[in-house]
Amino acid sequence: MAGIDTKHMDSPDEVRTPDKTRVEVVHVGGTEVGRFTFQPGWKWSECIKPVAKTDSCQAEHLGYLVSGALHVEHDDGTKVDIKPGSAYLIAPGHDGWVVGNEPAVGIEFRSAATYAKG
Repeated sequence: MAGIDTKHMDSPDEVRTPDKTRVEVVHVGGTEVGRFTFQPGWKWSECIKPVAKTDSCQAEHLGYLVSGALHVEHDDGTKVDIKPGSAYLIAPGHDGWVVGNEPAVGIEFRSAATYAKG
């Protein structure tokens, strides 16, 4: 790897498009960064569960919400609303959905390589 590695998210190396979902992934510096876009009406248990084939999302998410809003409910009972400008870490074992009528767009650093990949 060179001293600097950069890629633009508008030219992703990989795109995944389950229902109401767009995951754009760039490979940079030996890892992956993802831009996740969830449309209004998106819910993990309805749109991604059929791809993931698990009862709840088992990905660990480390990211930053650029726009829109998400509600996340963890299997341990904790709940949170994530708003634009929020950095987040979500442990495996959760469901989540878009809140409102605006797409939720987040940048992800841990789950991009495998999220919504069958």
